[in-house]
Amino acid sequence: MSYEAIVDAVKSVRERTDFTPEVGLVLGSGLGPLAEEIDTVAEIAYSDIPGFPVSTAPGHEGKLILGRLSGRAVVAYKGRVHYYEGYSMEKVVFPVRVGYFLGARRFVVTSAAGGLNPVYQAGDFMLHLDFINAMGDNPLRGPNDGRLGPRFPVTFDAYDPEYLEVARRVARSQDVRLREGVYLAISGPSYASRSELRVYRYGMYADAIGMSVVPEVLALRHLGARVLGLSTITDMALADSSHHADEQEVIRVAQERSPVFRRLVSGIIAEVP
Repeated sequence: MSYEAIVDAVKSVRERTDFTPEVGLVLGSGLGPLAEEIDTVAEIAYSDIPGFPVSTAPGHEGKLILGRLSGRAVVAYKGRVHYYEGYSMEKVVFPVRVGYFLGARRFVVTSAAGGLNPVYQAGDFMLHLDFINAMGDNPLRGPNDGRLGPRFPVTFDAYDPEYLEVARRVARSQDVRLREGVYLAISGPSYASRSELRVYRYGMYADAIGMSVVPEVLALRHLGARVLGLSTITDMALADSSHHADEQEVIRVAQERSPVFRRLVSGIIAEVP
């Protein structure tokens, strides 16, 4: 999507509200109810914003919400779109780019994920220390528009070191166990095979696996935004296990852990500089 398309989308939002967010919040599976805690100024369906892709994944409602949460001006994405839905990478990252040009320079990106690290348990939360892009595509591929960022952005420390410390501090204050690890993204929609899981864990040293987050993080870092990533470990993706969670189990665990996760994210939103 072009810079001009982003500007058109921003203009459409501005026709409904002049509210300027400072923090963007991507609400992954099970975290949608956090949107109900926002003191809402404007709520806009993705389908009403020019260029916005529409969510088709279960549990992703597809609404842009602007308002205040934990004393901060936020733009929240109640549902995301995924590469596996058939959208191009440019479409997948279009919403967060629009959020940046609405004014948000800080982003908390959340998701559900499968646990690759055998120490983890379903229901844990993981703080992203780094990522591995195993999706076979990149949202920055193609001609580069300097208005969106440099041709070759650096991805060292993609997750802001100061924000990592904030997340750790908030988790300790709430007595929440917060795992820390590397998130690996695949394109989906099929789950990984046993052999793939072995490669991801023992060859790439990934701790969790999912089908989102990384494209958004790449686009946001390209823009220069500060980013934090968090996941609920909804199931264990272990190569030698006799059980593999299905979609319903993933959604169920995400919903069960949602109250604690919402409290954690709200606390972090209040403190990110």
